[in-house]
Amino acid sequence: MKIAVLGYCGAGKSTLARTLGARYGIPVLHFDTIQFTPGWQERDRDEAHRMVHDFMENPEWVIEGNYTKFEFERRLEEADKVIMVDLPRLACFVRAWKRYFRYRGKSRPDMAEGCNEKMDLEFMWWILWKGRRVQKKKWLAAGLENCMDKVTVLKSQKEIDRYLEGLSC
Repeated sequence: MKIAVLGYCGAGKSTLARTLGARYGIPVLHFDTIQFTPGWQERDRDEAHRMVHDFMENPEWVIEGNYTKFEFERRLEEADKVIMVDLPRLACFVRAWKRYFRYRGKSRPDMAEGCNEKMDLEFMWWILWKGRRVQKKKWLAAGLENCMDKVTVLKSQKEIDRYLEGLSC
């Protein structure tokens, strides 16, 4: 089983990916652990690409994140399931805010070690506006266009819960 989890910042992609990985007993890759090194420094591009490529050689995987520069087309093509977590922006903001208070001063499980959880105006702006611009929505729609037969869109926590309840392992 290969599963790609996409969605907006704060929507619950990481939590869903961890749950799916545990449910199916398969490895999970969070792109934020690839993109960043301690202190929120960006990882060397070639090294990051090698890491993603090597992970995708696994016979089964869950990959969480939108990063187009990391094998986006290949991910969607190889995935047996593509899950788009499309919660409203205010719900994502509230989740990110709660996450900040839960992990404040430390790294969360789906983040590179040494990248302590933060909440600043730039990040809030990303969650509420910049990360949801029309061009980003068009990019996601275009990416998913060729694989709609394996896409599930989840628009609320209830839909996420129902989806997980309906899985057979």
